[in-house]
Amino acid sequence: MAERAEAAARRSRRAFARRQWGRRWLRWKPVLATLVLVGVVAGAVWLVWFSQVLAVTAVRVTGTDDLPSAEVLSAARVVDGTPLVRVDVDSVRSRVQAIADVREVTVTREWPHTVVIAVAEREPVAVVDIGGRLRALDQEGVVFDSYRSAPADLPRVTTQAGAGREALEEAASVVSALPDDLATRVDHVEVATVDQVSLVMRDGRTVAWGSADDSDLKAEVLVAMLEDAQPSPGGDGPADIDVSVPGRPSFLP
Repeated sequence: MAERAEAAARRSRRAFARRQWGRRWLRWKPVLATLVLVGVVAGAVWLVWFSQVLAVTAVRVTGTDDLPSAEVLSAARVVDGTPLVRVDVDSVRSRVQAIADVREVTVTREWPHTVVIAVAEREPVAVVDIGGRLRALDQEGVVFDSYRSAPADLPRVTTQAGAGREALEEAASVVSALPDDLATRVDHVEVATVDQVSLVMRDGRTVAWGSADDSDLKAEVLVAMLEDAQPSPGGDGPADIDVSVPGRPSFLP
């Protein structure tokens, strides 16, 4: 009997100890879970923000044809070894966008180690002489690249003294609206003001264009009128043309 009583007492003490441990575990379980979670978060933060595990090892430039990739990389100033998440893509974009030849740029992170800089270059629609230098003019009226001699496939733009950025924008809009077969017949574009743009054709006649408004319609009207080789009053060549009001085009006296 005594032995059975002692065994029952031992079982009772073990059961009591298990209950005590269960109650303690219930109290400590949320604390331990919190500590584990904090550790995981801290490890992840260190891994992403401070370690070299996800650091920059390459910068890839895409979309460049005439613009050297080395110039883009120099402007971007992305430092190898910088944790990828800490690369300021907006600042990189602004620095690359400041390059005159760049029309648009997108900067993205390509995990785990690469920064990708996608560039859209400006495309020339004309050549403009500024201060004795031949410069490229894009469709937005932005002046960028330089030429030693004017490319034969681009119309020239000449400006009068005092013609500003808005006048160049008008000229670029006019040139961009010319269909290819018409553009090849233009010797150069003269810009006096934003409302006084003229085309000088390769055959010697002048076309009063006015502003860049309705340039697509003006181009259609001009193509039709160029087929009518009406002589000038002096009889020394075809007459000049006025399409500044495309609804009422005319040959100039």
